[in-house]
Amino acid sequence: MSGVDVHICEVGPRDGLQNAHHLMPTAAKKAWISALAAAGLREIEVGSFVPPKLIPAMADTGEIVAHARTIPGLKVVALAPNVKGFQRAVEAGAHKIGFPVSASHMHSVSNVRMTPDEMVAQVKECCELRAALPADKRPEIEGAVATAFGCTLQGEVSESEVVRIAGLLVEAGVDCIALADTVGYANPAQMRRLYRKVRDAIGAKLDGVHLHNTRGLGLANALAAYEEGARAFDSSMGGLGGCPFAPGASGNVVTEDLVFMFESMGLNTGIDFDALLRAREILVNGIPEEPVYGHFAGAGLPKGFRRGAAA
Repeated sequence: MSGVDVHICEVGPRDGLQNAHHLMPTAAKKAWISALAAAGLREIEVGSFVPPKLIPAMADTGEIVAHARTIPGLKVVALAPNVKGFQRAVEAGAHKIGFPVSASHMHSVSNVRMTPDEMVAQVKECCELRAALPADKRPEIEGAVATAFGCTLQGEVSESEVVRIAGLLVEAGVDCIALADTVGYANPAQMRRLYRKVRDAIGAKLDGVHLHNTRGLGLANALAAYEEGARAFDSSMGGLGGCPFAPGASGNVVTEDLVFMFESMGLNTGIDFDALLRAREILVNGIPEEPVYGHFAGAGLPKGFRRGAAA
């Protein structure tokens, strides 16, 4: 995160494509990821190590990780749902491995066939496995508390349960924690309140948020999280995304719009607007049947816009 005011991780190649109705060819994925990195995105979640029969779009993740590792300065992120997925991610060479641990019992069982506590136990085992690796082979491990703001299956999710899961993940040995609004239920007041509660419980281990724009509050929630101290944000180009195991979950916060919001506030994201739109063209051409969203891509920069100066 050096040199920028806010750090944006592009999750489109994983969270975006896993819920798409069409498959993006592997060659197009590689071109898209390269273009995203060329635009200045220094961290990209490129895929997940899940059974291909469950999510066919992720069948080529090993090959995609290998390609992404050839891009200088890029932190290559992959998702793993269990110990086997973690081992595959390590073998592929992912720099960072994320684990989704749902605070909703119903979503956890639907998503990973485990209760939240069983999932924490898997994460702990992976942290122990990492400790046995050579120092230069140890990936960063992130625990994402999923459905932290509500669940389409369960409904309300207790904030005390979110705090409990976050604390258990820290005890398990993860490097960082993110709060995930998996189904887009959060509102800005809730975001401020829960982010503060979790930060008070685990301190600096809480470093970011993963937001969905299901009900149009993605940017508002990102701003609320920023005002509470968040400096790391997940987003997806074109607003692609959603969870196949959470009915009603739709796209992520739009990367292009998130970048513009922060840059218009005078905050440096390190991302080039023109190159970002070129990457969007590659995305659209690579999976033309899939709808993409976002306001900035259509409107462009305001007349007289200057980077580094708040509007």
